[in-house]
Amino acid sequence: MLEKKSSRLALKEEEVEDEDAQPPRGLVASQRPGAQHLPALRGGQAAAHGVSLLRVVQEPRRRRRRLSNTSQRMLPIAVDAMGGDKAPGEIVAGAREAAAQGIPVVLVGPADLADRGDLPLIVASEVIAMDDDPAAGVRRKKDSTLVRAAEAVRDGKASAMISAGNTGATMAAALLRMGRISGVKRPAIATIVPVPGSTPTVLLDSGANAEVQTEWLVQFAQMGSVFSTHRFGVQNPRVGLLSIGEEPGKGDTLRKEAFALLETAPGINFIGNVEGRDIMTEGVDVVVTDGFTGNVVLKTLEGALRGVIKALFDAFASDPANKPHVDALLPSLLPLYAMLDPETYGGAILLGVDGVCIISHGSTSAKAMVNAVKLAQEMVSAGVVEQIRQAIAAEA
Repeated sequence: MLEKKSSRLALKEEEVEDEDAQPPRGLVASQRPGAQHLPALRGGQAAAHGVSLLRVVQEPRRRRRRLSNTSQRMLPIAVDAMGGDKAPGEIVAGAREAAAQGIPVVLVGPADLADRGDLPLIVASEVIAMDDDPAAGVRRKKDSTLVRAAEAVRDGKASAMISAGNTGATMAAALLRMGRISGVKRPAIATIVPVPGSTPTVLLDSGANAEVQTEWLVQFAQMGSVFSTHRFGVQNPRVGLLSIGEEPGKGDTLRKEAFALLETAPGINFIGNVEGRDIMTEGVDVVVTDGFTGNVVLKTLEGALRGVIKALFDAFASDPANKPHVDALLPSLLPLYAMLDPETYGGAILLGVDGVCIISHGSTSAKAMVNAVKLAQEMVSAGVVEQIRQAIAAEA
């Protein structure tokens, strides 16, 4: 769950912007069926003073040729091998599986990282823990896996970075090392919210900015629209402003002022205010809000869906006479179950930084990491960073 990633999801950018250069996220924690017998789902320049050089550990020659051929299409995706509750085992296993499927991957971790097979490694000697202060951790631990992964993207050694570790530190590392896209006021976390029978809704911000300004919400709408188009193929995504009522006059001062800006912002298909109940419907494609509200909404949805799924499983298991009915319903229920499984989506994307950064769930498994790598690949191939750059520049 989001709360397991960091005690401080939202960073004040002033905490990190003067430094020299993390639901979630699917919505429901996997419920493992019990008595009901439902199946479980499946260059030669010196480094700065005090900073050690990145060292790429050489792998067998055959693997290097394969990676080189693949890299003609895309640079490898840097995976923080030490981030997450199940690191490094599940993270490394997922990275290896993704590589076996033809996606170039480079791990970032200690020199003695176990079970990496023939995957290349960027050596990093430090780890920013889940309970570390995000900004301070990035400042102090300059040889951490998170910092080195972000630097690999910045330096053109990787096409994207992924971490299931400290969310706030992931955001800080990406912001400090990659930088922001020119014109972007604040990055935002875009979380995929499943909608049964329809295209998922993109919710942002879901934790990067506890407090926002009205013009930031307009940029969130722009970035979220680009992401919806390139991730789900939605043309001209419908954008809603999360508020306490559908009428234009509803909400606090921030919402009222943002409504006026969004209503006249070119290039945004603004449909007006939406309420929390609208997020998991087919009536809206992108929902924008401040990071505090978005994070509360996300966790509320997670808890509600977990409760519904548990109640359903408990009902199935309550009477042996239900088994024939359960068997009949399974073919229809399992696709829905998979849709609500957070492992299906791999992670959330940090939009607005000058590179692809995927923030995965703290309890990411090998399966979820494979999907996170696939998401990163899709975003790199679609040129989502450049598309956001163009969208922001067009409104400058």
